[in-house]
Amino acid sequence: MTVHAQNAKINLDVDRNNLYREDSVTDIKVAAIRRLTPIKADGSDDHNRDSIFMGQTQLISPSGPILLQSLLEAKTLEEAMDKFPAAMQKEMDKAIAQAEKEQQGKGK
Repeated sequence: MTVHAQNAKINLDVDRNNLYREDSVTDIKVAAIRRLTPIKADGSDDHNRDSIFMGQTQLISPSGPILLQSLLEAKTLEEAMDKFPAAMQKEMDKAIAQAEKEQQGKGK
């Protein structure tokens, strides 16, 4: 199958029932928090759905930057900021474990 034929089968329709407005907050040091506010297709807020908070940070490694991100189980920005450190630590631990596993695989 050609690339063109494969691309023709991808559904690129916008899911009008799952729209969010994105706001970013950062401390310009380590924390980047995105608040995704549910909206309707007309752009008005959808009060029947909860906002979603995503945390993100970067680590610098000898191989280059490592992006860490996680869903923050929060109802408010204040709560998201409180949960950010633990969520990023958990993601960092996962990244370290994955890197160690890859290193062990290369040693065999």
